[in-house]
Amino acid sequence: MTTTPSEQGVQPQGVSLGMPQLPPPAYPDDVRARLEADAREVIARYPDSRSALLPLLHLVQSEEGHVTRTGQRFCAEMLGLTTAEVTAVATFYSMYRRKPSGDYQVGVCTNTLCAVMGGDAIFEALQDHLGVGNGETTGDGLVTLEHIECNAACDFAPVVMVNWEFFDNQTVASAKSLVDDLRAGTQVEPTRGAPLCSFKDTARILAGFPDERAGAVEASGGAGPASLIGLRLAKGETGSARVVHPRGSGTPQDEAPHAPSPAEHLSSHDAPQDTAASDPANPAGPAAEEGE
Repeated sequence: MTTTPSEQGVQPQGVSLGMPQLPPPAYPDDVRARLEADAREVIARYPDSRSALLPLLHLVQSEEGHVTRTGQRFCAEMLGLTTAEVTAVATFYSMYRRKPSGDYQVGVCTNTLCAVMGGDAIFEALQDHLGVGNGETTGDGLVTLEHIECNAACDFAPVVMVNWEFFDNQTVASAKSLVDDLRAGTQVEPTRGAPLCSFKDTARILAGFPDERAGAVEASGGAGPASLIGLRLAKGETGSARVVHPRGSGTPQDEAPHAPSPAEHLSSHDAPQDTAASDPANPAGPAAEEGE
C-alpha cells in the first residue's frame, strides 16, 4: 500500500504550512523618534485620530519609498489600530506602493481619451524602451513605469505623470526623451504645476508637510481652456469659442497663429484632426450625421 507525501510527513513543494509571518522589525530609534514627532503633528489636525491614517501612510512611504510592514506597524501603533486595519487601507489605494520602487514614478494614462490620442502607444513604447513591464522598476532603481487611470487632464491628452506632476500632450518620442532625461539626471520641468521632486519628497508633501523649495508653492497647475468652458458659461461669460492649432499643425482658417499668453496652456486637440497621432495609418474621416 502506498502513502502520499503528506501521510509520510513530507510537505509537498509549493504548499504553505500557513505559519504566520514574524513581526516586522521596528524602525531604528532615531528614525522612530523623528517619525513619531511628525506623526503627532499630523494626528493633531484631526478630531478622530484614525482619520490621520492616509497621511501617515504617505509619511512612512516618504521614509522608504514604499509602505513596508514596519511602516504599517508604526501607523497601527500611533493610531491605536490593528495592523489588519492598516493593511486593508494600504492595499486598497494604488498611491501606496507595496514594494520598492523608483525615484520617479512614471505613469502613462491609458484611459479612454488618452488611449486613443496615443497613450497606449506611449505605454507600449516605454515598456520596450525601458525593458520593464507594468509596475516594474528599471535596474538602476530610478524609474518605475505603470499605466494609470484618468488624471482629469483630458484636454491635454495624452498625459504622462511623473511623481504626480503633469507632462501634457506627449508623444512616443517626447515620452522616451523624458525618461532618458530622468535617468541621466537632467533637470526636467513639468508642463504645469510645481517643479519635479523625488517620489519620497512627494510622499512627504502628500502627508501634509510644506514644500519648502523656492517657488514651488507659487507654481500653478490649473485646468486648461477646454476644461473651463462650462465654468465660463455658468458665470455668464460670453465670447466666441476660439479654435487653436494643435501641436505644430496647420493654421486654423478662422484666426491667425499666435503665441499663447503665459497664463494660457493650449490643448493639443482643440482643433479638428484628421487622424489620431497614435494611428496615422487610419484616418478618422469626416464625422457622419446620426442615421447616415
